[in-house]
Amino acid sequence: MTTTEERLRILKMIEDGVITAEEGARLLEALEEAGPKREPPHSEATPPRWFRVRVTDLRSGKAKANVNIPVGLVDVGLKIGARFRPDIEGLDFSTVAEALRRGVQGKICDIEDAQSSERVEIYVE
Repeated sequence: MTTTEERLRILKMIEDGVITAEEGARLLEALEEAGPKREPPHSEATPPRWFRVRVTDLRSGKAKANVNIPVGLVDVGLKIGARFRPDIEGLDFSTVAEALRRGVQGKICDIEDAQSSERVEIYVE
């Protein structure tokens, strides 16, 4: 993949007279052909937009709940959720809130509750 630094270095060499404009153009073409263009990973390209919570029944594998919340409303949602289920073993709501503040994306939590036979997964996308 061609970086901006490599391109600028070639242009500077043209400006300083180290290489001709034609040689510079060929070098730029060679850089483009040398590596396939790749998009930056999703986490670097855009900030997270959705906070997703999936609750699955471990016995049947069927979804029991599927909640999607805009990231901008997550602080309020976490506070409300903590009031209803403050005792979820293995889940610290402050850790989830901190991960959101840092901009972490992907799966941030995966908990299996054997007593209620449920799996809770939390994603930020």
